[in-house]
Amino acid sequence: MTSAVKDPINEENPNLSPTSPAEDSDTAPLYPTSEPEPIPGLHGVPVRWYDADRTEPYTKIVPFQEKHDTSVEFFYKPVTLSALGIGLVVLAYVATTQDVLEEGQDKRRVGAYAAIASFLTFSMIQFRDGPFIRPHPAFWRIILGLNLLYELALVFLLFQDLDSAREMMKYLDSDLGVPLAEKSYAEDCTLTPHAIWNALDIFCIAHTLGWFGKAMILRDYWFCWILSIAFELAEYSLQHQLANFAECWWDHWILDVLLCNWLGTYLGMKVCQYLEVKPYEWRGIRQTRGLRSKAKRVLSQFSPHDFTAFEWGTATDFTHFFCVVLLLSVFLAAELNPFYLKTLLWMEPDHPFVIARLAFVFLWALPAVRELFQYISDPRKAVRMGQHVWLLLATIATELLVIKKWSKGMFAPFPKTVKLGWAIGVALLVSYSVMQFGLPQARKYARNQRQKYRTKVL
Repeated sequence: MTSAVKDPINEENPNLSPTSPAEDSDTAPLYPTSEPEPIPGLHGVPVRWYDADRTEPYTKIVPFQEKHDTSVEFFYKPVTLSALGIGLVVLAYVATTQDVLEEGQDKRRVGAYAAIASFLTFSMIQFRDGPFIRPHPAFWRIILGLNLLYELALVFLLFQDLDSAREMMKYLDSDLGVPLAEKSYAEDCTLTPHAIWNALDIFCIAHTLGWFGKAMILRDYWFCWILSIAFELAEYSLQHQLANFAECWWDHWILDVLLCNWLGTYLGMKVCQYLEVKPYEWRGIRQTRGLRSKAKRVLSQFSPHDFTAFEWGTATDFTHFFCVVLLLSVFLAAELNPFYLKTLLWMEPDHPFVIARLAFVFLWALPAVRELFQYISDPRKAVRMGQHVWLLLATIATELLVIKKWSKGMFAPFPKTVKLGWAIGVALLVSYSVMQFGLPQARKYARNQRQKYRTKVL
């Protein structure tokens, strides 16, 4: 149901979001004027609660398709009251029934799980939709809720000292709280088949899978290559603090960059290219005949409904360049943070908490990078930064604050060579931006000023 009444504010300023409140105007009257009493309903006709239009977006960031896939209509109808009733019944049953919650059980742990489940239920129902609709918008609302829970946990840890945080980790896993020895990969750097075979472990597969995921997120070969080289340079810079960053030269550049990272990036980009040209002609389950076709249609629900190739346009203007550098920095921080957190909290690299953190960051980054790309590529449509990218930026920044606080006196200071190397890198980055964007703008400004002066003289 749409209204024919136009918004005069949005007519004057078309860039203003239709759901954003208008800014106070200096020309507004000082005293309120009497307004006629509004007519109940819409054009005098009462509006019933089930006639409400719930398709109005909170922002102008729209999903890949404007209408939901309603092949199974039930899953796209609002069920907020039903979910509230079912949730309260389940909570009441679990909390009050002794058969489920016996006296000898850890009630604090069950209570924490119940609070998390309640919050994720609220997230699934009440959070606004992101850019993805497959397999269902509610799935990505839950992902956003998990990101918010992790951010709140980081904020809580930010106000704890390191010893208290290590003690708290024992409540989650009793095997934690024991100091770990850091493993060095630079003990035998002779380029022999035996040394290379010893360097091949489960982390090579993890490297490949990680870069497969980064290619799916960034969707750009050069982006992935630059990030891969930057991470290896970061390992060189931080190996005096973390022993597992000390690797042989061939481990850095042959095994990591040229083998594992390249293979993962190549496979990820091939999947991106396939999804980019894949025909998306979806049919509803009811319109699909045969059990095999129906099963294939159900499985296709977990693939993207549409796929957009990213063209970051790094050299087009300073805004694109700055956003690309910012995204590279955030990705680099997201890659380095778990190494410091596991070292400070005494967790093995293959601990479930570490793996879960990496998996969730992948899921959080998928819609976040999509929102950032739309924000910098189509600012007239995406008038504000999306919720996923905003929260992911806050999460990575809070992780850095936690590491900064807990690292006092824990790691060796940076050598002069490392400081000099990064200073040269920053200087080259600033020089490039000045040469690429600053000087052309300065020339354009000077040319315009000369034209204005000649016009005045004539």
